[in-house]
Amino acid sequence: MHLVRYQHAGALARPGILEDGEVRPLEGVASLEALWALPASEFAARCRDGARTSGVPLAEVELLAPIDGRTEVWASGVTYEISREARMEESEAAADIYRLVYDAERPELFFKAVSWKVSGPDGPLGIREDSPVNVPEPELAIVCNAAGEIVGYSICNDCSSRSIEGENPLYLPQAKVYAASCALGPGIRPAFEVPDPYALSIALRIVRGDTAVFDGVTSTARLHRRLDELAGYLFRADRFPSGAVLSTGTCLVPETPFTLEAGDEVEVTIEALGTLTNRVVRGLSAST
Repeated sequence: MHLVRYQHAGALARPGILEDGEVRPLEGVASLEALWALPASEFAARCRDGARTSGVPLAEVELLAPIDGRTEVWASGVTYEISREARMEESEAAADIYRLVYDAERPELFFKAVSWKVSGPDGPLGIREDSPVNVPEPELAIVCNAAGEIVGYSICNDCSSRSIEGENPLYLPQAKVYAASCALGPGIRPAFEVPDPYALSIALRIVRGDTAVFDGVTSTARLHRRLDELAGYLFRADRFPSGAVLSTGTCLVPETPFTLEAGDEVEVTIEALGTLTNRVVRGLSAST
């Protein structure tokens, strides 16, 4: 079962349940953000009730990014050893910053996107025109309700400018937050259907023309921090009445000097969650 946001036959976008090749509407639920206002137990009941309604074939609908309303996307950094090493490499002048935060009590958290700026399945994945080195960052995303409980999991591509962040760590917002820099989907798997989120394989594949220019596989078993710990820090001094999506860090980093190019197709596959596919575009005009 996956929670999705979709359009069918020209109607307005609505939340639904994707299961067994069919998309079923969540009756009485106008938006996904309304679900994140519910306690985890009530959310689970709504999901199970929704799975009993009649649906339409997946081929007849358009899947959108599974986020709406006032729900925000945040992200974590340096939560895998490979991320620490890559960011130390690209930021030689400030390498100690990343070495220290990897083992620090407080994790690195940063804002990524509001809901209406998030790309969905087959949507654009943007790279900046003023950045020569840009990479995808395939990540497990946790979905938290208003109480900070983890109620679901999704796939996030936290696209990033390595050259801008490497120039100065204070440029992190410019390296991370820009048009089409965040892709999410294809849906959200309820947490009650994922028995062990620390044992999920994560695969990244980048295709340029007819050639795969990058293939890599890793696992959430290598995650350096607990998911509830990351969620706890996000909710420690802020409120999210419409819930929040928190991307939990990079585990596959193409080696320097690799950079994305316009037209590349990026596939992120996470076990039990599916595959998120996006095509790379360069610049603001192409991203909108």
